[in-house]
Amino acid sequence: MSAPSPTPAPISVLGRFWAWLPDRVDRRVRVAAWLSFLAEVLIIGTGGAVRLTASGLGCPTWPTCTADSLVSTPEMGIHGIIEFGNRTLTGLVGILALIVLVFVVRMRRERRDLFALAVVVVLGVIAQAIVGGITVLTGLNPFIVGFHYVASVVLVAVCAAFLVLMRTPGGPRVRVVTRAHALWVHAATVVLAITIGFGILTTGAGPHSGDADAGRNGFDAELLEHIHAWPSYALFAMTLVLLVFAYRRRQELPRVMAWTQAVLGVEVLQIAVGLFQARNGLPPLAVGIHMVLAALLAAAMTALVLNLRQSVASAALPAESVGAQAIHS
Repeated sequence: MSAPSPTPAPISVLGRFWAWLPDRVDRRVRVAAWLSFLAEVLIIGTGGAVRLTASGLGCPTWPTCTADSLVSTPEMGIHGIIEFGNRTLTGLVGILALIVLVFVVRMRRERRDLFALAVVVVLGVIAQAIVGGITVLTGLNPFIVGFHYVASVVLVAVCAAFLVLMRTPGGPRVRVVTRAHALWVHAATVVLAITIGFGILTTGAGPHSGDADAGRNGFDAELLEHIHAWPSYALFAMTLVLLVFAYRRRQELPRVMAWTQAVLGVEVLQIAVGLFQARNGLPPLAVGIHMVLAALLAAAMTALVLNLRQSVASAALPAESVGAQAIHS
């Protein structure tokens, strides 16, 4: 008579959770990634609302709202509600970023690109919370406020990169456009960064300080408005050239064409809003829209840059790139 088979050891809760985690990009990863991206964009909008409603010191201390209260109090009025609401949203942004990281941890070896981007976002959210606290403790120093915004735009771009790369199979990638096309895109990216930089300096010199007692950066706001406009128009002209590049290979590279059109479309909106706000005394709502559009433009440009390379298996190579050496994403 044969001995009974040993009873298999029960799987631990941690083991069941590990088995439940995705081992490839599935619907859970895609939904979480999109929610994380949208939250990063939303917090730029709420952060703009804090500044544009003069609620920057609605919670005068950090990490608590007041010396005696974690949350805003009725005595603090609408400014306290707006500032504390923005702080609360930071928690949601962090939770969503952490969920994305957990969802890709099991595939960290096969998709090192996605894992690295998820880690950057989680660390970035933590750093942003600290910078936000420093902003309050320094009385809304315009340079720190500007850095706070730059970091937010970078996080939006990183989330956008995740959205683009999660659609690819991973592994080796190769350039699929001509060298001239790629160089022009990268040059446009530099001009975009310059445009955003001067926009931040312009806002730091303007009337929207976040609080009546907050200082300004000391620059001439009217002069900076003109200087800020120059690279934005240059970027628009460069994007028209990119549209010509993309149109020539629109059938082979539809995503390059689509993202070039997206960049151009956001630029047109951005220029229109910029002209409107400059000619109407910088109304807060227009300034807030301008801030959010800048982040979306950075996201669209990120997507365009990443689509210049495709996985080796699916790449449609131009003649001069046939012999190009594949690189890992």
